Amino acid sequence: MATLHSAPRFTRIDGLKDTLSAALGDHLVEAHEEHGELLLTVHRASIADALKLLRDNHDYQQLMEIAGVDYPSRAERFEVVYMLLSLTKNSRIMVKCSASEDTPVPTVTTLWPNAGWLEREVFDMYGVLFDGNTDLRRILTDYGFEGHPFRKDFPLTGYVELRYSEDEKRVVYEPVELAQDLRQFDFMSPWEGADYVLPGDEKAATPPVDEPKTTEKPSDTGAGKATDKKAAEKVSAGAPAEEDGGEDAPAPEPTEDQPARAKRKGKTSDTAKATEPKKKAPAKKKPAAKKAPAKRKAPAKKKDDK
Repeated sequence: MATLHSAPRFTRIDGLKDTLSAALGDHLVEAHEEHGELLLTVHRASIADALKLLRDNHDYQQLMEIAGVDYPSRAERFEVVYMLLSLTKNSRIMVKCSASEDTPVPTVTTLWPNAGWLEREVFDMYGVLFDGNTDLRRILTDYGFEGHPFRKDFPLTGYVELRYSEDEKRVVYEPVELAQDLRQFDFMSPWEGADYVLPGDEKAATPPVDEPKTTEKPSDTGAGKATDKKAAEKVSAGAPAEEDGGEDAPAPEPTEDQPARAKRKGKTSDTAKATEPKKKAPAKKKPAAKKAPAKRKAPAKKKDDK
């Protein structure tokens, strides 16, 4: 019997683009489907109103993630992407807006409390400011860290490194020291190979063989009729298991005698009476012995009685 459920089994976006586009109205910049998901681009100033409308009127109850993207060549280089989930419709959509380094994005902490942590992460990694977030601090890097690691123009090795100094009893920043070898990469194709010899490859530089050794006749390889005959011989020939083999021996007699059971009384159909033990009659209680009446004491004789 099929079980009906209010939520569909798979996400369906047929007609969802037109429905949400009409609902967002002037807040919407662009809507398109990509990789089986609906992506909505809204104005930066309207992001909080657009998300509130999707949450309250279209059942996108949960904010799953806030992610940042960096496009350095654009005038507004950053994109802030909000990923929403509808539990009742089993539907996921993405809503995004653009921002620059000095144009803050309205916070959505008034809609979802978990947005506070997610906005702090985007601020820490990309440097996007969120207007209205009362606790916009770094969350993954150190509070004194300079720069934002997920920007495309951030140096891969960095300029400074931090460590705990036992002498000063605090965390100190020092210029980066690349103590390891082979820290310079040429970004060549790994299939083409480098122009220089890598460490360890000098051992593989062996001279080519001028004339490889070949066998001129089968006797040089050890093959022949004698070898084939030897290979056909049974390896286990002469083993005790081969010589003693024959008919299967009968099963051994039991070593313990089982006492014969007493014949069951009663009919086979009367299983309860035949199998249940007989109940013993309850023992009769002995009557309690009667106590003898207590002897009365003789009255004391008066002095006048003689």
